[in-house]
Amino acid sequence: MSTYNGWKNYATWRVNLEVFDGMSADYFTGGRCPMPSELKDDIRAYVEDLIEQTTEPGLGRDYAMAFLQDVNWWEIADHLIEANEDAAT
Repeated sequence: MSTYNGWKNYATWRVNLEVFDGMSADYFTGGRCPMPSELKDDIRAYVEDLIEQTTEPGLGRDYAMAFLQDVNWWEIADHLIEANEDAAT
């Protein structure tokens, strides 16, 4: 499988760019240092909630939710944690 702009795939790149760009892990953790395995579930739930709150039920929402199946949540969680570590140094 090929990568997209340095990310695992297009879906991961796009969700990171449009939802998490400029955010840090602190937003989800309250300042504690999370493990990616913990953070990935929180960020996935955040995006799913965002879609549900900003779209009407139907085909568009269904496609948006299906798009999320291709997102590598571990990779985004790692990226957010690394951004926190870089900001702290």
